[in-house]
Amino acid sequence: MLEILKQSNNPEVCKPLVEAVIEKAKEFQRKFGRKPAFMEVCGSHTMSLARTGVKPCLKDEVNLISGPGCPVCVTDQRSIDAMIALAEGENRIICTFGDMMRVPGSNKTLLDSKIAGKDIRVLYSPVDAVRVAEDNPDKQVIFLGVGFETTIPILTLMVGEAEKREIENFSIWMTTKLVEPVLRYLLDAGEVHLDGFLLPGHVSIVLGEESYQYLVDEYHISGVITGFETAELLFGIYKSIDLALKEETAIINNHPSIVSKTGNQVIQQWMDQYLIKSDEAWRGIGVIPNSGLELKHEYDKYNAKKRFTVEVGEPRKTKCRCGEVIRGLITPNECPLFGKACNPMKPIGPCMVSAEGSCAAFYQYMRESY
Repeated sequence: MLEILKQSNNPEVCKPLVEAVIEKAKEFQRKFGRKPAFMEVCGSHTMSLARTGVKPCLKDEVNLISGPGCPVCVTDQRSIDAMIALAEGENRIICTFGDMMRVPGSNKTLLDSKIAGKDIRVLYSPVDAVRVAEDNPDKQVIFLGVGFETTIPILTLMVGEAEKREIENFSIWMTTKLVEPVLRYLLDAGEVHLDGFLLPGHVSIVLGEESYQYLVDEYHISGVITGFETAELLFGIYKSIDLALKEETAIINNHPSIVSKTGNQVIQQWMDQYLIKSDEAWRGIGVIPNSGLELKHEYDKYNAKKRFTVEVGEPRKTKCRCGEVIRGLITPNECPLFGKACNPMKPIGPCMVSAEGSCAAFYQYMRESY
């Protein structure tokens, strides 16, 4: 497998693909008088397109637009403030992913609270939070459950593990997001012209190829599921341009060794057992009905939002334009704060913090190319 991945980044393999994409894009421009435009839905795609040099290499031929695929970035400010306020309570241990530590709240970050003495722990395996609760029966252990369909199954696994061990001092503060509702929002809003989507490889493992058929049937727009290595990305873009050039719509699975037609049925059943749909607020968008998941009522004892009361005021207003970046309305360098007041050492918005953030990707790999 490692050898295959190495070949996916081999210049001898990738250079002809770059040339083919450029030629196909020029053919599109000759026919339609503009560049083809595609949105990468996944935050990992955003980072990979920047890190591998694909996006800057193709910037004159293809308009690759970052979308709302970074779970940390799309979490609205009030939710961030609530999670930070949650950490201020006594006799609590907050467990989280590393990306969340430096996301700016209105007044502080989780890292600030940790420095001030609050027990906040970064976990690489979320299920370890259950073990933390078991080892600390005198404390309330709360896991901050932020994520898309890739992460959500792990949250249900945590609940199942807590049930099995009969642990009473464990709960999850769920702020989850679903891909389909936000894609529908973007298409219904019509703020950005798109010729297709680069669909997420990781999420598609759970959802499956057929879950995107509504894009074709209802919106008459294509999607190509693709992986994250250079050759995979280039081939996904090539197929996207080819469909747009032919004025055809289809869902193409360019990741068939990983993504099946119907997705992971076991994981889907596991999610159905524990979760129900809920309205969720998105940064820069507002509340999208049924765009998230929360624990069913029979699992309320594991629902931190039911167990703890947190009060937050109106979020602090800044000139950060993360909300417009994740909707594809502007590129990161169009934000007046980018690279000046806002940088990786002193971020003002989550898009500069997250490992999948558009601004972080642009700052690290592309700011000298634009």
